[in-house]
Amino acid sequence: MPSKSSARLAALTVAAVCSAASTVVLTSPAHADTVRIRDIQGTTRTSPYAGQQVTDVTGIVTGVRTYGSSRGFWIQDPSPDGDAATSEGVFVFTSSTPKVAVGDAVTVSGTVTEFVPGGAASGNQSLTEITRPTVTVVSAGNPVPAPAVIDARSVPSRYTPAGDTAANGSVNGLTLRPSKYALDLYESLEGMNVRVADVRVVGATDPFTELWVTVKPRENTSGHGGAVYGSYTAQNTGRLQIQSLGPVADFPDANVGDSLEGATTGPLDYNQFGGYTLVANEIGALERGGLERETTREPRRGELAVATYNVENLDPSDATFDEHAAAIVHNLRSPDIVSLEEIQDNNGAQNDGTVAADLTVTALIDAIVAAGGPAYEWRSVDPVDNADGGEPGGNIRQVFLFDPERVSFTDRAGGDATTPVGVTEVRGKARLTASPGRIDPADTAWTNSRKPLVGEFVFRGETVFVIANHFNSKGGDQSLTAQYQPPARSSETQRRLQATAVNTFVKEILDAQRNADVVALGDINDFEFSATTEVLEGDGELWSAVKSLPRRERYSYVYQGNSQVLDQILISPSIRRDCDFEYDSVHINAEFHDQISDHDPQVLRFRP
Repeated sequence: MPSKSSARLAALTVAAVCSAASTVVLTSPAHADTVRIRDIQGTTRTSPYAGQQVTDVTGIVTGVRTYGSSRGFWIQDPSPDGDAATSEGVFVFTSSTPKVAVGDAVTVSGTVTEFVPGGAASGNQSLTEITRPTVTVVSAGNPVPAPAVIDARSVPSRYTPAGDTAANGSVNGLTLRPSKYALDLYESLEGMNVRVADVRVVGATDPFTELWVTVKPRENTSGHGGAVYGSYTAQNTGRLQIQSLGPVADFPDANVGDSLEGATTGPLDYNQFGGYTLVANEIGALERGGLERETTREPRRGELAVATYNVENLDPSDATFDEHAAAIVHNLRSPDIVSLEEIQDNNGAQNDGTVAADLTVTALIDAIVAAGGPAYEWRSVDPVDNADGGEPGGNIRQVFLFDPERVSFTDRAGGDATTPVGVTEVRGKARLTASPGRIDPADTAWTNSRKPLVGEFVFRGETVFVIANHFNSKGGDQSLTAQYQPPARSSETQRRLQATAVNTFVKEILDAQRNADVVALGDINDFEFSATTEVLEGDGELWSAVKSLPRRERYSYVYQGNSQVLDQILISPSIRRDCDFEYDSVHINAEFHDQISDHDPQVLRFRP
């Protein structure tokens, strides 16, 4: 996948600039007499004054944003009406550094605009703004309107209404019902001064100085205090993103399970990367929850340990080799076989035709040995340059590491970037035509995406087929807070095709040898309850072993405060039937602010 930092920074620039491409104009521009903020916000998600000029809108400044491209300030009417559906606050977009201060009483004239963070194609909701403003400061030092309290009582248990079928599933035109739906409540508070108190962190502080909290401490709680995303209808309504209007240095480095004690207060914003966001001018004190990185157990006699680990665009220029090595040796207990995802070529994202990754893999193996681990051997197939997605020039691929003291690899020539591996039957046993090899690389399911790597391993005389996967990412899907409800998951189409291809290949192995031990693992980029996983499991050819864990332990990734499954290990009936296997999602990264990868590795132990 593309560099998360570069993609995020580029998108931030797009989201912050008010342009015609990301503005919804609902009416022809016309002059409007003096109106109140509540009139501008209205009772739906879009303003009845969108596109119109308004004059002398009054309010008290509650927050000022002086950084980035989205500079401006929030104002709030100190005399609210009795309608819970109408917000009393609004953002004034100035583009340059505002010349107002918190507590100023101001009048604002300008154009009411519906700005869509990420552009209209994103499907995001719009943010009501006053743009091209003329601002007059009437007085200074006024009391800021008391914040609206967001807590477990005020946030409804239902997440969102279904979209209007006559409007392609959009919720924009629906009257807000803040006592019934969480997203309606947040929209009814858009631009207003809000407060949360004594909240638990469910998404660690990231490089962009933001974190996620929940105001519902008992909502789908994980074992470490996160919020588990267990179905498409369990969105975790208490989640809220926290950013800061203060200095970056003052923002807490928080892990999942920590808490912000006391009040966190500021205007409620809406942005591309988290939807509703409390932009804090007051942040609660960080209290540590004691989160520690997990360590799995060592395999018992006769057990084979197989792991999957996404090492996030690892290339020779990275400084994380020793940390990854320590994680593999100490936290994963040096598994017999490790499927690595996102191994980049020898010069990373330099787009110069390099596809070999021997320097990257050797550096990791050397670091593992230095950390006290085994001298792993490795197998992989170099991709065609820039054919497998990810950062241009990075050529990410899957790689097998294996401990030759415990496992042997069955090498069969013929596997390359474009030749499909096949399955034959020899004396009642399945065997690959090439090992390592790639599954049907010319199939359109793998266009601009990683092709599965398959290999034959032998452990204590028994053959185990391992398929390393890295399915298409979720890029392009609409967010949980999108204006379209339920949101479209367009990326799932390609993953279902990929799941079909892998399942078909597994069927070929099982047709040749009914009791074959097959392990399909990797970054599936989809949930254990998803249609992708259902297709991959097929009619019982595979089963996602993460479902053997208690629900509160089923996660490998944290996104927008939701702890969720993206990495999976699926097993064939011969492994599942004996019930002599153990699965462990080893939480060492996703919940930590100082993560070395955004994924947690997964480990399966079984007796072939």
